[in-house]
Formats: sequence, C-alpha cells, structure tokens
Amino acid sequence: MKSSSALLIFILIFTFFAFVAQAQQTISGVPAKSADDFLNSLGINTHVAQGYNPKNYIEPLKYTGIRNIRDAPKNLSGYFMLHKETGVRVNLVGAKLHHLIHAAQTLAKHNILMSIEGPNEPNNWPITYKGEKGGGKGSWKVVAEFQRDLYKAVKADPLLKDYPVFNISEGGAQTDNVGLQFLTIPEGAGTLMPAGTMYADYANAHNYVSGNGGRHVDNQAWNAADPTLDSFWDGLYGNYGRTWRKKYKGYSNEGLMRLPRVSTETGWATKKGVSEERTQGIMLVNTYLAQFKRGWTYTFIYQLGEAQGSKGLQGIYRKDWQPKAAAHYIHNLTTVLADTMSGDFKPGRLAYRIPNQPDTVHDLLLQKSDGRFFLVVWGERVKGQDDIIIQLAKPAAKIKIFDVTEGSEPQKMLSDVLEIPLTLNDHALILEFH
Repeated sequence: MKSSSALLIFILIFTFFAFVAQAQQTISGVPAKSADDFLNSLGINTHVAQGYNPKNYIEPLKYTGIRNIRDAPKNLSGYFMLHKETGVRVNLVGAKLHHLIHAAQTLAKHNILMSIEGPNEPNNWPITYKGEKGGGKGSWKVVAEFQRDLYKAVKADPLLKDYPVFNISEGGAQTDNVGLQFLTIPEGAGTLMPAGTMYADYANAHNYVSGNGGRHVDNQAWNAADPTLDSFWDGLYGNYGRTWRKKYKGYSNEGLMRLPRVSTETGWATKKGVSEERTQGIMLVNTYLAQFKRGWTYTFIYQLGEAQGSKGLQGIYRKDWQPKAAAHYIHNLTTVLADTMSGDFKPGRLAYRIPNQPDTVHDLLLQKSDGRFFLVVWGERVKGQDDIIIQLAKPAAKIKIFDVTEGSEPQKMLSDVLEIPLTLNDHALILEFH
C-alpha cells in the first residue's frame, strides 16, 4: 500500500513538472522592434513657418523627447536653431514646388531634413501650379501633376534623392480619378494619369484618433490605426483602398497591409477640465503605440502649441506654454524608452505570451541597443478593467513596471517570476526586463 502511494505521488509530481515544462516550451519567442526606431517614429506639428517664435518650442521638444516636427518651407533659421538645441529633424510640407525643393536642399545640407511632403489637404486648401488651380471640388489633375513633379525633382536631385517623399494628404477626396490613391499607378488602374506615374514613397493619411466625432470608445487608437478598416476614422482604407469621396478603387486589403505609410496629422482636442486633459494624454500615447504596432513608420500629432494653426484645443501645451497631461505622459514614455542606437543593432526575441488576451489589450515588444527588453502593454477600455497574466518561458531576474500616467520611475518591481499579473484599463504600462 505504501509503495503504491509513493508511486502515485511520484507520478503526480512528474506529471505536474512535465506539464509546466511543456507549457513553457509552447511559449515562443516574440520578435522585438528597436526602441530607437519607435522613438524615431514620433513627430508633432509646429508652426515656425507661420511666424510663431521657435524659441518657445525648445523646452517642450526637449521635455517630450519628440524627434521630428512637421512644418512648411519658411523661416528656415528657426529650424536650424531648433535642430541645434533639440536635435529634431523636419518633415517639410508645401504646395510651391520651387520653394519646397530649395528649402529641402538647404536643410539637407545640414542634416536637418527628415522628409518631404506634398500639398496639405488639397480638398480644404486647393493649390495653384503652373498657373492652374486644382483640388477642392474641382479637378485634381493639377494636384496630381504637382505631386508627380515633386517626386521627380526629389529623386533627380543628388542631395535629396535618398530622402523619403510623402504623398499628399486627403487623396481620398479627389474628384476625378487621377490615381493619387497609389504610390505608383499600376497597369490597368483606369486612372486619368498614366500607369507608371510615381507620386511618393509613403502613403499619407490624416487619421485623426478623434475622427469619430471625439467620442471616447474602446480601442479608439487601435481602430484609427487599422490599415483596412472602413469606418469613422479618416484612415488608410478611405484614401488608398477605396477613396472616400468618389469610391475610386485603390489597393486590396493585402496591399494596404504592406503599404509604406505615415500619418502627418492626428490628434485629440481637450475641453476645459483636468479629466479632459487626461483623456487627451492617454489617447495620444495610445496613438503613438498603436500606429507603430500597426505598421505606420511615422506619426505626427497635431499639435505642439495651443491655438497655433487652428482655434481648437489640440495642443499638448497651453497658450502660456505650461504642459498638459499629454506632454507629461509622452515625456514619461520617451524617458523610460530612451535609447540612442550606436553601430549595428538587430533586435532579438523574448519568449512570452498573454493567454486569452482581451481585444482591448495590446502589446509592443521593444529592445534597446544595450540588450534590455521593454514590453509596452496598454489597454483601450473606456470603462472597467482587464486582468491579464503575462507568461514567460524563463524566469526574469528583475522586472521593473512603469505607468506612463504616474511618472518615469518604476511603480513596482518583481524578481525571479514566470508570471506577471497586470490590471489594465485605458493607458500604457511598460515592463523592463533584466
């Protein structure tokens, strides 16, 4: 009887450890993205070209850690000063070809240029090119010719040829089928411009996270970043899949998933009150994360300073240049993830999984050039919470847990664990692994 009991205990223990070992073996390695690449994706709109004092931007750019600004080709001395003080680079957007190319050349000579973008929202601001008007509710042929000639000019210039060209924004509004829903018009597209016409290296959308009328709903940022979703948000599908105004056919869903893309405007306006500023803050951090996770190479928030370029309360800094919650949360995000990659670095893998992951919980694995992994896990649930467990294949010697709404110091530390329980609601946590 004793021997039978001992055998039974042995079998139970063996089975338990075999089960644990098997469970850990099924946790496969998740490929990480470079933390530096993520930080390089962060941009914001400024208004140096409109005459606002660029000196006011220095401390906000330093504090938030945002690396790129979007502005127009005027007052170039302001960009030189900002680059010297903060290291930011500039995405130049414009609708006057000569001025745009000349400004791009000037900035490129000093490594200040990031990219070149075609006309901003020609549906709202029609352009004049070679004496003809285009955009708005009229023909868009002039807009197409401008973008074609911009691309040709950049790629023919020895100084500019390696810089990316972003397509116009709001191509989904084209009234006639000039093919701006393509980067290069394919054969058989049936467009007014000929097949082979090249417009850009990157698709460009203004997929405002507030595009559903500013209602705060579950998965708001995640849905706005969806490349194939045909919904409230003015996203990739409505500009490059099937144009939102005239329903001209563009890329298939499979093509949209692979399409190089940027967002040069997205944002969330605040109303009066601290709670609204918190909502803006979590929404914009979630947007940066969701956009990068879903394949957007660059994302530019609109905007840095309040009431510049628009009358809305979209700035992450108030008129007196006091930071809103969004500025603090972005600062916390970029401070924890801060990394300046030196030399060649290829991110590795971390073996983890989130069993029964709720639809409103998302994760992004990043790795710094020193080898440390950072797992960003964020919730997009408006009400309630999601309790999850992150399972690791191997115990982590030390884990630091940060909350972007609380600061840039760890809120909790764990040691030698295989499972990490977390409670998520509407914002991001960052796990640092040692």
